[in-house]
Amino acid sequence: MHKNLSIYFNFSFVKLNLYKNTFYKFKQLHLLANTKMAVDSVLSSPLGPPVCEKDAKALQFIEDMTRNADIIQEKVLGEILTRNANTEYLKRFKLNGANDRETFKTKLPMVTYEDLQPEIQRIANGDRSPILSAHPISEFLTSSGTSAGERKLMPTIKEELDRRQLLYSLLMPVMNLYVPGLDKGKGLYFLFVKSETETPGGLLARPVLTSYYKSEHFKTRPYDPYMVYTSPNEAILCSDSYQSMYSQMLCGMYERKSVLRLGAVFASGLLRAIRFLQLNWRQLAEDIRDGSLNSKVTDPGIRSAMGRVMKPDPELADFIVAECEKDQWEGIITRIWPNTKYLDVIVTGAMAQYIPTLDFYSGGLPCACTMYASSECYFGLNLNPMCKPSEVSYTIMPNMAYFEFLPLDSARDSDPQLVDLVDVEVGKEYELVITTYAGLYRYRVGDILRVTGIHNSAPQFHFVRRKNVLLSIDADKTDESELQRAVDSATQLLKDYNTSVVEYTSYADTTTIPGHYVIYWELLVKDSGNSPPSHVLNECCLSMEESLNSVYRQGRVADNSIGALEIRVVKSGTFEELMDYAISRGASINQYKVPRCVNFTPIMELLDSRVVSAHFSPRLPHWTPERRR
Repeated sequence: MHKNLSIYFNFSFVKLNLYKNTFYKFKQLHLLANTKMAVDSVLSSPLGPPVCEKDAKALQFIEDMTRNADIIQEKVLGEILTRNANTEYLKRFKLNGANDRETFKTKLPMVTYEDLQPEIQRIANGDRSPILSAHPISEFLTSSGTSAGERKLMPTIKEELDRRQLLYSLLMPVMNLYVPGLDKGKGLYFLFVKSETETPGGLLARPVLTSYYKSEHFKTRPYDPYMVYTSPNEAILCSDSYQSMYSQMLCGMYERKSVLRLGAVFASGLLRAIRFLQLNWRQLAEDIRDGSLNSKVTDPGIRSAMGRVMKPDPELADFIVAECEKDQWEGIITRIWPNTKYLDVIVTGAMAQYIPTLDFYSGGLPCACTMYASSECYFGLNLNPMCKPSEVSYTIMPNMAYFEFLPLDSARDSDPQLVDLVDVEVGKEYELVITTYAGLYRYRVGDILRVTGIHNSAPQFHFVRRKNVLLSIDADKTDESELQRAVDSATQLLKDYNTSVVEYTSYADTTTIPGHYVIYWELLVKDSGNSPPSHVLNECCLSMEESLNSVYRQGRVADNSIGALEIRVVKSGTFEELMDYAISRGASINQYKVPRCVNFTPIMELLDSRVVSAHFSPRLPHWTPERRR
């Protein structure tokens, strides 16, 4: 058995007492009893033929989990309730040791983060009694802090690292079905850690990816030819983002012909790397020419690691200079890394607006969205990772947590009924609700998902949006996905001018009477001699209004409760400054997402100080009473 696979199964069946229950015996029976049967089964499975025995076992695991989704879900819930029966939280609801679904659904309410904040704060302050989990809380995982104000503290336990590693171990076996030969090269991934904070009670609080990168699972991961990175651990683990990015970019340049895939966590992170290259290519080339590292990189670990990588290479330096000093940066990714087969980045939800810019810099390379995860829990993976971004669907893995779904059309009912994983309906939208081993019970994650299909008995979901990211002036309510559609519609008017929207955010300006929507745009003008004139940008405002819902348009046309939509064009680099500001206040560089709606005064002041032009809708959008909803 391959060493990596051995570790992957050892933690599943031996290392933790967790895996001694009937669920994991079930898994062991299916996966380890007969290797040949597992390989033969996968060879004829809908997922496709594996490239090796290790992949065969991983694909068979996916098949077993998804074929028996409801059985596994029942066992997962039973185990969570049994092990945590004596916690303060479950005792409060008088389960009395019951671990069945009916009692669970009858006695435990749905909750939000605000509901759990008192318990979480007690744990953060040092209370080590079993409040939420019978297992000790090992640390807190922080939310990105860019969607809903202050960062949330999500309690976690040590064994959750094993579950995360389990899901990571399934990604490449699936990818290998679609992209051959990935073991013949390396991945250039821009990965970063964030400095940790400590709660009053002494527990670490850090982003989930920082927790993972600093774990032994990542730092001492066994060699796997399908998972070789150009960046040394020392570069990834450096908390100084400049030094980390600089050294990772330098390593990627030295191994440019070996790079087969290029990525970051979010699409915005990869574009930040390209921006970094635009600003620093001269110094990078100079370092390559001399074989010596920039003196601004002072981290001892990085300098030691780079000493093993760097050597004088004037030919490579000349190549970098020749490519980067050109005015045209279209296709720069494939020009510098010519063997890149795909970009490994998240481009769903709010990240979808980066797709045109990624296409511009990559020459149209496909984008692979491989997994669906959050600080609260890792959920599932994309079984068709090379599909179009608009078609990305994630298959929930039923062993990760207990999953329920709140139908969107009943979310406001006084007693809404949650739906189990296998009972969701294709085409309907739901809010995700989870119960985890770490002590979240019927917790509303805030993600809105649409069911797109079924794999075996496990549903597949398209990520629609985050809940409650809204613009509102009066009775109107505009969510993230609607705003994205409006931006997409307006940007069609920019195509004739070879211009695209690099980044955007919004603000409900109520200082005017009536209030109005303000949209901040940063533009990428690819031909400075053919930039969009003011009247076209005015029409972009109108196009956005035409794309918004009928309640908004009624407010504009009939009620006069909403003023004309305004687009404020900001200087190039403004949104990079915005991210730097967020990171300086504790946001994670890995998890950072530009907020689609802002109302924090310093951010507003930063944006407004960078405005180069302002544009308004030239006339009212269309609206008739018959179109009311």
